[in-house]
Amino acid sequence: MKYQALIIKWLGHAGFLIKNEKIIYIDPYQLDDREWEKADILFITHSHYDHCSIEDIKKIIKQETIVVCGSDVQSKLGKVGDNINTKIVGPGKSGEINGIVFSTVPAYNIGKVFHKKNEGWMGYIIEVNDVKIYHTGDSDVIPEMNTIKTEIVLLPVGGKFTMNADEAVRAAEIIEPKLAIPMHYGSIIGSREDAEKFVNGCKKLGIEARILERE
Repeated sequence: MKYQALIIKWLGHAGFLIKNEKIIYIDPYQLDDREWEKADILFITHSHYDHCSIEDIKKIIKQETIVVCGSDVQSKLGKVGDNINTKIVGPGKSGEINGIVFSTVPAYNIGKVFHKKNEGWMGYIIEVNDVKIYHTGDSDVIPEMNTIKTEIVLLPVGGKFTMNADEAVRAAEIIEPKLAIPMHYGSIIGSREDAEKFVNGCKKLGIEARILERE
């Protein structure tokens, strides 16, 4: 998908590729065996295997790649190779890498045990070409979202481990993006029907939402 000067690709599950002059990946998982463009920056939300996939990181990493992640992810990256360039962050932090500004947002469940707040797992707000993109990570609708306004939001819709489609619509209503994109479906949990339900729910609120076909 082209959005202003950006190319945004859904890689399946919670994985995305964002391109301008830089190649940015978020949580690549179950990538096919094509020759993937190598990452300038890789953002990883947390250490669960479907977000920090060693096999898939190997497909997109190069010597100069900078990996933005929490300390739980850093402990797994030794399986990728030696001397991985990492920038270790936690919730509520911000930084800049080669002109790409980012901040971190807590990602957690409310009333579920899968993603506890005290784990320190994250979503990311990434600003590329003056466009702010919020990848929530594995999260429910959380109070921290009340202060977030971004142009694009990437929201999980599969339920159980994250918010479901209806809850994701509520998150979009809070964040008020110009474009909402569903994720975290079609692999481990959640279906295209969940994504369609989310898109239809957003449209009823006047929020543009779009399903991206898997690249």
